[in-house]
Amino acid sequence: MELPFQIDLAGQVVVVTGGSGVIGGMFCRALGKCGAKVAVLGRKAENGIPVVNDIVTEGGEAISLVADVMRKESLENAKQEILKKWGKINILINCAGGAVKSAEIPQDQYADLEGDMISFFTTDMENIRKELDLNLYGTMLPTQVFGEAMVNQENANIINISSMGAFGPLTRIPGYSSAKAAISNFTEWAANYFAKSGIRVNAIAPGFFQTTQNHALHFNPDGTPTPRSQKIINSTPMGKYGEPEDLIGALLFLISPKGSSFVTGVVLPVDGGFHCYLGV
Repeated sequence: MELPFQIDLAGQVVVVTGGSGVIGGMFCRALGKCGAKVAVLGRKAENGIPVVNDIVTEGGEAISLVADVMRKESLENAKQEILKKWGKINILINCAGGAVKSAEIPQDQYADLEGDMISFFTTDMENIRKELDLNLYGTMLPTQVFGEAMVNQENANIINISSMGAFGPLTRIPGYSSAKAAISNFTEWAANYFAKSGIRVNAIAPGFFQTTQNHALHFNPDGTPTPRSQKIINSTPMGKYGEPEDLIGALLFLISPKGSSFVTGVVLPVDGGFHCYLGV
C-alpha cells in the first residue's frame, strides 16, 4: 500500500474498531506505515490476524483483540489489554458499523410497490433498531470507553465514520441513513464536549465506493451498472465510484498532528461531489 502522503505517528497508539473489515483493515495498515502501534479490534480475534501480519511484515507493531462495540465489558477488557501492553491510547477510529440487509426497504417509493410483500409498513422495526444500535451506539460506546484514556494525551483524536446518507436520506435504507445522521450530530457534540480536554473529534463521510463485497449488488455480470448503480453514478459529479484507498488521505489529514491541529467537529465528505449535486 502506498500512502498519498506521510505523517509521523511514531510512538502513538491507535485503536480501530471494525479493524478487520475492508475499510478498517485498510486504515490499520496505513496507520502502521505511519509508525503507529495499532490495536485491531473485531468480534473475532482471528479475523484481525492478516491485518496484524501485514503491519508487522512492514516493520510495524500491531495486535488483534476481541471487542464487541455493543458490549461495554468487552471494550473495557480490550482497553485494559492495550494499556497494559502500550501504556496509553492516542487515537480512536470508530470504523465498526454498516447496513443491516434485513432492514432494507426494497422499493424507492411506496408507489413502486407493484405487489411486493415487503414495504415500510411490514418492515420489522427490530431490524431497524439493530441498524441504529450497531452504528450509533457502536460509535458512542467505544468513544466513552477509550476516550477516557485519551484525555490530555498527545495528538488525541477520535474519527467517526458517517455517510452521504447523513447529508440527505438515501432511498431504501432509512435506518442506516438515520443512524449516520446521528453519528454526524454526535461528532459535532463530542467535538464541543472534548474541545478543552485535548481530544479532537471529526468524521469522514464516504460516498459510494466499489468493493469486492458490494460489486455483485451494484454491477451486472458483464460489468455494466445495475439501474440503482447507474443512478449513483449519474448523481456523482465525478461520474464514478470511489476506490477505498481514496479515504486514506482524509484520515491522515484529520489525525495529522500538524496539518489539522485546529480542525474539530468536521464531517468531511469523500464522495466525488455527491453531496453537493441536486440532480439539475
